[in-house]
Amino acid sequence: MGVHMNRSVLAGFALLALTGCNWVQLTAAGKAVSLSSASAVTACTRVGRAHVQTLSKVTVVERGGEKLQEELLVLARNEAGDLGGNTIVPESVITEGQQTFGVYRCP
Repeated sequence: MGVHMNRSVLAGFALLALTGCNWVQLTAAGKAVSLSSASAVTACTRVGRAHVQTLSKVTVVERGGEKLQEELLVLARNEAGDLGGNTIVPESVITEGQQTFGVYRCP
């Protein structure tokens, strides 16, 4: 029974990994926020900064860069929406699961 249960647990983890489950959900406020570049926000008003972080590792396994970036973008969009912004611009690269974004209100 123990071996069967261990296989079931491993199968469950494999299923979660294959389905690409998201740990972070986009909020209603975050849905109104878009990603842009520094050159595209020159006519916008800066309203703050979003310093976001997520897990860069699960146990000892390094998480994929694309998934990590996706979660950081969702977190930044959510925070920008809470700050009254509608646009985010990356201000740093991802370091140990952390990234900083400028938050702007654009017309």
